[in-house]
Amino acid sequence: LIYSCRKPKTKRAKRFLEKREPKLKENTKNAMLIKGGNANLTVTEVLKDIYAVKKPFAVLYKKKNITRPFEDQTSLEFFSKKSDCSLFLFGSHNKKRPNNLIIGRMFDYHVLDMIELGVEKFVSLKDVKNSKCPEGTKPMLIFAGDMFDVNEEYRRLKSLLIDFFRGPSVPSIRLAGLEYVLHFTALDGKIYMRSYKVLLKKSGCKVPRIELEEMGPSLDLVMRRTHLASDDLYKLSLKQPKALKPKKKKNISHDVFGTTYGRIHMQKQDLSKLQTRKMKGLKKRPAEKSAESGGVSPKKSKSG
Repeated sequence: LIYSCRKPKTKRAKRFLEKREPKLKENTKNAMLIKGGNANLTVTEVLKDIYAVKKPFAVLYKKKNITRPFEDQTSLEFFSKKSDCSLFLFGSHNKKRPNNLIIGRMFDYHVLDMIELGVEKFVSLKDVKNSKCPEGTKPMLIFAGDMFDVNEEYRRLKSLLIDFFRGPSVPSIRLAGLEYVLHFTALDGKIYMRSYKVLLKKSGCKVPRIELEEMGPSLDLVMRRTHLASDDLYKLSLKQPKALKPKKKKNISHDVFGTTYGRIHMQKQDLSKLQTRKMKGLKKRPAEKSAESGGVSPKKSKSG
């Protein structure tokens, strides 16, 4: 790491370095939104709206940065180390690639995946006149279209979008907190991004009636260039520390329905000596007792 060789001189610097150290459970991924040297008004508005959706886990760079991520990635890696961000969205505009967005993620402060998208249609947050969700609302993500499961590039884009918009991990869910939906549809070579506000209406029973109200931003995207990590590097980025892996419990198995089965190992038992319920019908007869003892049972002497 960039800060591993430094020694803190103050307590504040020590806290800063401890915050950046590797952890078993990493913090929520932050995203940096960077404007290219020739970004137009549409790209600038897209970055602002994505920043509003992603807040507070995002950093917006307002100054223009003359860089080309597909040709030189050093500037992106520098900004990643500076702002401690593992996700990025770069916006640019030129004659060859108008209204261009590059979405990507980092692994160990190096670019892992990077996909270039072109904006064909854009409706901003301020163009849709209705109420908005509060800042920091965790969205529900919905993906529609066979391409997200069939095509490798679209599968990697789906993983990248989930990484970008998923927000913090939560231990429990509150029904009233499910108020924001991001919907991605892959159809005819295009990706349609729509965002909705969830309205819970009265239905006359315990389960409310759900309605979706378009909130913005709305984007029609087309895939352009891709820079995908190799299978080995991608597998390495998904590796979990041993402390987080669940320990295997012996003699316990689960079926497809989630039912738990346990296996018990017992010593070999003699069922003839098994204690049963005392009943007259289960009492042994004298002949059976004598057969077990191997001889004839002695007769009782009659009393005179």
